[in-house]
Amino acid sequence: MDIIEIMKRWPNQESAIAHMERVRWNGRPVCVYCGSDKVCVHASKDKTSPRWQCETCHRAFSVTVGTIFHHTHLPLQTWFLAVAIMLNAKKNVSNAQLARDLNLPYKTAWSLTLRIRTAMLTDPAQKRLFQGIVEMDETYVGGKPRKSNNHAGDLKPNKRGRGTEKMAVVGIVERYGRATAKVFEKPALGLKGLSAFYKAHVDKDASIAMTDEYLGYKGFSEFTTHSAINHSVSYAIGDTHTNSIEGFWSLIKRAWYGQHHFYSKKWADHYITETAFKYNNRSNKGTFDYLIRHMVGVVA
Repeated sequence: MDIIEIMKRWPNQESAIAHMERVRWNGRPVCVYCGSDKVCVHASKDKTSPRWQCETCHRAFSVTVGTIFHHTHLPLQTWFLAVAIMLNAKKNVSNAQLARDLNLPYKTAWSLTLRIRTAMLTDPAQKRLFQGIVEMDETYVGGKPRKSNNHAGDLKPNKRGRGTEKMAVVGIVERYGRATAKVFEKPALGLKGLSAFYKAHVDKDASIAMTDEYLGYKGFSEFTTHSAINHSVSYAIGDTHTNSIEGFWSLIKRAWYGQHHFYSKKWADHYITETAFKYNNRSNKGTFDYLIRHMVGVVA
């Protein structure tokens, strides 16, 4: 779905609201507060105000009540454009760029993208456990320390590898399939933390774990089939490799270096999940419709 198609399909707020009502209610509106199907059109002519009146609980409501779109005061067309721009940006789009593209204040664009990324983070498809050959690895996101942030006067360059002070991210990729990743605190990068993350996302009895020889994976063979590749010898021996997740990491790094430049720990998982969501739906031409359905609570 590109922005030209969105402008053609939903040229105004009324057409966008009508689409949302079809998606959420399939032509049969129900009260979002009490669930009654005894509703009538609200008397107000203002298209931005509630459009339905419940005859049971007597409350007025619109199609956006109880969804991510509620209380935003933005036209739904702007929401649709933002979703399309974010989905079509393979290396992600910054909040500042989206603010410029949609002529929005930066804080409004930030709030808008946060809600969209929250929808991606709560994608119900992630509840399905990975199966088959799965690759697991960790990477580190961040850049060189800036002099302007050197308030303590102890500016030191980041070390390479696992000794770095950069943000640690652990990910799992289902070979030829989906991916998931999240930020980890350094103390959790041991067998206990890594195995818990693996078991939460992978069907351990129906999968083969591919990792490197990091010590944190040494005990994986006790609960799942496990193969490790020694990168000092080779990057692939037959089917034993972690090349798929390395490709996923390249997308994470390109989004950070090319667009965002900084992740706070509070919101880092949202940005990382945006990349994972688009990776998981890379062959799905209906990703826009799927995400909109999820944002109004239809997909569960």
